[in-house]
Amino acid sequence: MKSNNDSKESRLLETAYNLFTRKGIKDTSIQEIADNADVGKGTFYLYFKDKYELRDVLIYRKSKKLFNDAYKESKKQSFTSLTDQIIFIIDNVINKLIKNQLLLKFVSKNLSWGVFNNTLNNIYTISNEEDTEGIYDLFVKGIKQYDIKMENPKTTLFMIVELVSSTCFNSILYGEPEPIEEFKPKLYDAIKKLINE
Repeated sequence: MKSNNDSKESRLLETAYNLFTRKGIKDTSIQEIADNADVGKGTFYLYFKDKYELRDVLIYRKSKKLFNDAYKESKKQSFTSLTDQIIFIIDNVINKLIKNQLLLKFVSKNLSWGVFNNTLNNIYTISNEEDTEGIYDLFVKGIKQYDIKMENPKTTLFMIVELVSSTCFNSILYGEPEPIEEFKPKLYDAIKKLINE
């Protein structure tokens, strides 16, 4: 059972996400977040330094959930290569972002370099009570399992995530340079070349 504190934090996060995606961070006040979450303004500061820290926590948690859910789905499948498993995970995340374009806009619009690094580093080591292996761990394990020659796995994984995040935003939202379903095969070919199995 969740404690009252967990409930307050959850309400603050959920409320802020709804306000941020509807009005933008700049036009959302801390008082408005607290009022809509039915907590005092002082309670807000027990959890977050300011609304920008709250934004960073939201980006981290939303990104972590996307990757965690995709990773769990991948564990239910059988793969004959690391590339197939990584592409499955990426495809799962892309498909969720296609369905939830508000989340895509929120994360992309508010992802500064510092937040990106923090989020990406945490995604690398995603873990929960049931599973201690993260995306980076999976990547390194797959490199060994399939005897792939790769000098710097962390850099390669970083390039894959950066490639996907930087190219999919416009493709999903605006169909540029082409609609996402047409773009995916080209993206996945590029990932295969990066992994170079």
